[in-house]
Amino acid sequence: MAIIEEPLAIGAGDDVPETVERPLGDLTRPQISHTWKDWLTTVDHKKIGIMYGAAALFFFAIGGAEALLIRLQLATPNGTLLSPDVYNQVFTMHGVTMIFLVAMPMAAAFANYLLPLQIGARDVAFPRLNALSFWVFLFGGLFLNSAWLFGGGADGGWFNYAPNSTVTFSPSNGIDFYALGLQITGIASLVSAINLITTVLNMRPKGMSMFRMPIFTWMNLVVQFLLLFAVPVISVALFLLTFDRVFDANFFNTEAGADPLLWQHLFWIFGHPEVYILILPSFGIVSEVIPVFSRKPIFGYSFMVFSGVAIGFMGWGVWAHHMFVSGIGPISVAAFSLSTMFIAVPTGVKILNWLATIWGGRLRFTTAMLFAVGVVSMFTIGGLSGVTHSIAPADTQQTDTYYIVAHFHYVIFGGTLLGFFAGFYFWWPKMFGYMLNERVGKWNFWLQIVGFNLTFGPMHILGLQGMSRRIDTYDKGFGFELWNLVATVGAFIIALGIGIFFVNIAISRRQWKAAGKPNPGPDPWDARSLEWMTASPTPEHNFDDEIVVEGLDEFWHRKYGYDEDHNVVRIASAEEVAQDGSNTNVHLPSPSYFPIVLALGFPIIAYGIIYSLWLCIPGVALLVYGMVGWIFENPDDPNAGHDHHDDDHDGDAPDALEAGDEPAELVAAGTTVETEA
Repeated sequence: MAIIEEPLAIGAGDDVPETVERPLGDLTRPQISHTWKDWLTTVDHKKIGIMYGAAALFFFAIGGAEALLIRLQLATPNGTLLSPDVYNQVFTMHGVTMIFLVAMPMAAAFANYLLPLQIGARDVAFPRLNALSFWVFLFGGLFLNSAWLFGGGADGGWFNYAPNSTVTFSPSNGIDFYALGLQITGIASLVSAINLITTVLNMRPKGMSMFRMPIFTWMNLVVQFLLLFAVPVISVALFLLTFDRVFDANFFNTEAGADPLLWQHLFWIFGHPEVYILILPSFGIVSEVIPVFSRKPIFGYSFMVFSGVAIGFMGWGVWAHHMFVSGIGPISVAAFSLSTMFIAVPTGVKILNWLATIWGGRLRFTTAMLFAVGVVSMFTIGGLSGVTHSIAPADTQQTDTYYIVAHFHYVIFGGTLLGFFAGFYFWWPKMFGYMLNERVGKWNFWLQIVGFNLTFGPMHILGLQGMSRRIDTYDKGFGFELWNLVATVGAFIIALGIGIFFVNIAISRRQWKAAGKPNPGPDPWDARSLEWMTASPTPEHNFDDEIVVEGLDEFWHRKYGYDEDHNVVRIASAEEVAQDGSNTNVHLPSPSYFPIVLALGFPIIAYGIIYSLWLCIPGVALLVYGMVGWIFENPDDPNAGHDHHDDDHDGDAPDALEAGDEPAELVAAGTTVETEA
């Protein structure tokens, strides 16, 4: 038997808990054909995750088109492709779309699909709330972009500083769409955060202590807490802005004595945790991909966990480094300079741990691994340029220049979006049952990485030369011509690389069908965590039987053991260890139209607030109808059996739930009851 790798130590904190509540995962939907109607009514976390991803890629195309328009305008001096007003709208909507409608829902896609699988659960805690969060997000995003059809988009930048956001300086309705659209998508984020927090804390299987959860699960748990506390802050700011613009309030009206710095404080108290809301899911993906393709366990698991938690805490103490030139005073500047330096420490810990995991490993440079290594390198560059902003005199010179644009994109595109592409290539076979083409995938990677550096690398130089952000054109003779042209060429190379990703999906699917739809097996990468311990694509009920966890990287330890010399050797194949998804005695909550009906009420109310309050009446009616229908809807499919089978077939679980069963009786029987509002 061949030696595979060094043994993985199990920490002292990984003891199996004595008592663990077992989730009541036996109320499930019947196996049904997958038509378009099933996607509208689904409460399956996997379908919802896929829909989040599809919607994010749709908005990615919109935001990418806006980015190309910006670069075409700036490719040469005195560009005339866009008027100054339209340019303001395009760069504003590009930023808003990419942050709120691409990066956040793409992270939600992976979280929704993978978190229940990684903790061995049948579904999320509240399946219908999960469906509601997606539809609210989708309708909020469509509402936000519908501004283009009603006079133009928002034009105040994605940060929308007051007093430029007031009716005096922006009389069109674009910023009204911004304020109300982001409030709607904020509702979706809050609902999803509460759902996923409850899922991770309450639905882990027997033996899975918190410090046996995968890094990806940990990072997303931190993100959900950040959302839970950050989204209400931006919601308050948007609420005040809506009242200023629609109902003549004076929260940000300087003529009435208001302080526009109130908006900056509220926005950045949300905005800087938002950076980590975007980046931590990517860190989680990288922390799953690198160990698999280095064929080593993650180096310093506990440090990786605590550094992620530390980033979550410290992210609340650095918001005013966005405001060094706003006049907040030297004491505040000094305090936030120090906090900005300190937050680099836990981030640096992650980078060093990834490098230590790679060091000495037997590397396989698959497309997913290439993207993961790209994240480490590109984010490091973005982090180093970010640390320069902690030096207040340097920040004063760099503020509102293209140096900031370069830094931000190295962090968000290089750190976040490249990580999501690593996740696509890594988990695609688990989601869809076929592999993406590796050769085409590597073209995808190299075009994106080359185009990315050609686009945003020169922006450091442009910023240091004094080119201001948000300008729609520039004259000859300032030295901006060459690097702007290079950046524009790079942007189109990025677009080509992303286009190849979609081509890869089409090619791979066609090849898979032509080959007779071969199954990649449950574990095509020799992975480590529980989502690979079930069939590919994932069955509707996730797992046939409850999994008992005995250590970190449980699935890997079931495939490998130790010989007499304490070397790690394979003891079982993935097919022998993984469940085959054949259990037919599993029932899940029935599909429901009410989440989509309830969600549809929000944009109708928003249109009513902008154009006529009478229009709010049908919107509120839809909300009420959706809520009432939701309350009285039978959670079980009438055509499905109502027995709650014991998946382990050991007789420990109750055979059926009688009408008089109380929650205490169910808990005593070893179950917990799912409840929904």
